[in-house]
Amino acid sequence: MGREIVEKVRAAGIVGAGGAGFPTHVKLDTEVERVLGNGASCEPLLMSDPYLMEHETEAVLRGLVLVMEATRAQRGSICIKGKHTGAVRALRDALTDGAFHGVDLVELEDFYPAGDEHVLVYETMQRVVPEGGIPLQVGAVVSNVESLLNVAAAVDRQEPVTDRYLTVCGEVARPMILKAPIGMHIEDVLRQAGGASVGPYRVIIGGPMMGKVVDDPASPVTKTTSGVILLPTNHNVVTGKTNDPDRVRRITQMVCCQCTRCTDLCPRHLLGHSLEPHKIMRQLGAPGGPSRKVMEDALICSECGICEKYACPMMISPREVNAQIKQELLAQGVRRSPSSEAYRPSAFRDVRKIPTLRLMERLQVRAYDVHPEFLSEPLSVEKVSIPLSQHIGAPAEPLVKAGDRVRRGDLIGRIPEGALGAAVHASIDGVVTGVDRAVHIKR
Repeated sequence: MGREIVEKVRAAGIVGAGGAGFPTHVKLDTEVERVLGNGASCEPLLMSDPYLMEHETEAVLRGLVLVMEATRAQRGSICIKGKHTGAVRALRDALTDGAFHGVDLVELEDFYPAGDEHVLVYETMQRVVPEGGIPLQVGAVVSNVESLLNVAAAVDRQEPVTDRYLTVCGEVARPMILKAPIGMHIEDVLRQAGGASVGPYRVIIGGPMMGKVVDDPASPVTKTTSGVILLPTNHNVVTGKTNDPDRVRRITQMVCCQCTRCTDLCPRHLLGHSLEPHKIMRQLGAPGGPSRKVMEDALICSECGICEKYACPMMISPREVNAQIKQELLAQGVRRSPSSEAYRPSAFRDVRKIPTLRLMERLQVRAYDVHPEFLSEPLSVEKVSIPLSQHIGAPAEPLVKAGDRVRRGDLIGRIPEGALGAAVHASIDGVVTGVDRAVHIKR
């Protein structure tokens, strides 16, 4: 049965819904001690995961059991922040009758980034994932709760991934949780939410900490789109994401006062990893050039943004600099080997967790924390642009061409032979109008 689950998940094109989009069938093709259902809702403002745990409770738990079966795990845990009382109650009620054998509930404190895989593993299992490593190395598989929902649909009903739950919030007329077809254009998402209530504005895809500003209104919803946030152009979250990269690096080199706060509050450093952002910032202006050894530590940065959005008193951007260095090193084929085989988390870790409420106040987004309702009205989406690459690995190979008729759920992109990847399916009925890096379909 385990192999059958893996194959059905592969055919459905399921990827990690809460992160970079790692193909789920690869993650399931292993053996672990414990499966962690990640419902920690890591980013502020994003509420689709708590919604799913409260309103699609049994399907999420069924997905967790299936992942346990595939990985031969003896234990599974749904991890959720205790503040989501409705979801906690629904999960507890579902678990009382013993229908989901081996599954328990783990309530987490309300801090950022509780949903980071490395942080979540330590919170639940008291084990440190190695630098640059994955939870598998310490006996765990972590899967987002929407991925679990998709696993249940794939195995029980042979349904592929065609939709994505996401939060639409910020300066929109009607904040909401929306079930959007993959490839739906962001402008159409915003139209569903009543459009902008301010102008001028910018749109962030993802959360306020790790999300990215998009300029193209036709940018599509993908399997990893967790939120669409509309903010005024001059909002500090927007300006921090639109600064010129070269300017950011120059200012960081000149202004960093070496206070070490970025390192003191870094979640990976607090787990015992050797990442020390202040030392990387120091190396930017080092005589004779930066130390390659120190700069390679940027490769183990999770880019959570605490250093630049919360820690730094000079309001510079260690995260952005780390991201630039990481891109340069990866382009050179550099890989970071773990510097230790044993990790000792900081004795100060518990008192240096960042409360989500305080973080939202610092970001000036508290007013948008409205816990929106789910849009239950049927959507009428006339066109979609479904990217062939929505995941880690090789882009899917298109199986359709302009003029072809497709139905929702049809396979339109397959995994290249021998490559890491994920299948792609049509999300609406219609006619293919073009194929480039995406498959464009008009109803």
